[in-house]
Amino acid sequence: MKIANLEFPDRSVFLAPMEDVTDIGFRLLCRQFGADMVYTEFVSSDALIREIKKTKRKILFSEEERPVGIQIYGSDPDTMVEAAKICEEADPDLIDINFGCPVRKIAGKGAGSGMMRTPDVMLDITEKVVKAVNKPVSVKTRLGWDDDSKIIVRLAEQLQDCGIVALTIHGRTRSQMYKGEADWSLIRDVKNNPNMHIPIIGNGDVTSPEITKKRFDETGVDAIMVGRGSIGAPWIFEEIKYFLENGEHLPKKSFTWYLDVLKQHVQESVNRLDEMRGILHTRRHLAATPLFKGIPDFKSTRIAMLRANTLDELYSIMDEIPVKFEEYIETGLDIPKVLV
Repeated sequence: MKIANLEFPDRSVFLAPMEDVTDIGFRLLCRQFGADMVYTEFVSSDALIREIKKTKRKILFSEEERPVGIQIYGSDPDTMVEAAKICEEADPDLIDINFGCPVRKIAGKGAGSGMMRTPDVMLDITEKVVKAVNKPVSVKTRLGWDDDSKIIVRLAEQLQDCGIVALTIHGRTRSQMYKGEADWSLIRDVKNNPNMHIPIIGNGDVTSPEITKKRFDETGVDAIMVGRGSIGAPWIFEEIKYFLENGEHLPKKSFTWYLDVLKQHVQESVNRLDEMRGILHTRRHLAATPLFKGIPDFKSTRIAMLRANTLDELYSIMDEIPVKFEEYIETGLDIPKVLV
């Protein structure tokens, strides 16, 4: 499978761009575990052209991450063009336009999935960005604004006509936010449309190897993008790739192995930022990781872990988990279904 000049294996699995999640440390971990492509956190075009330091840091990446895409969002064509040119100077492998984010502060201002209400503006932005930069441009979007306006099949053709090199579709409308189940039937319809010639990437509720294989088999998409299913579980990419290649689950590693991966993520974040900010930046992963789900009487330990302000304090709490819950962990009763 090719996206512009980028070569990918069949049935590739990508890391979705997520705000406050897909920082450099996490992207590197996901690449380490087999993600075929990663994306930065999505970046505000307005903030980027105003040279907000926090925003400018988001477009930085390391060579080890390649192939890597920078994702931008905004509602003004000229601002988006200028932001795309700034991103191009950072030399990513491609630039992705976010027409899919449903959160109110973005969609409510007409950006992200708010563009589903103004497809003409969406197409105008896409065409102008494609023409303004030499980097390949892709788009990520949703099915439509609501159940009465699922326009993705026709919209996909129009976006392709603008010159994009790939299209990622999240199987929900903006009105759904992240509620209910993702509907992959329209993603399948886009992929099976004989007028479509660019790679189609499916996204939405990909949380296990089985679901990934099912989506590939049912829709024929070229790649699948994993979002929330990777938070606190960068090893999911290794599990998915193994299952796709072998038809069985990757043998589980020890509980402490998974714990060490989480600690590695924290450490890399601290090294890149500082102790306090690094810990804060990884708390979402520690809160969401499936590693601790189902452990009885874990609430107080989770709270203590999320309140820790130093590495010594945090690691001390994490190191106590295998000891404190030794009987539960050694039985392994729930670990397989928790980690798959």
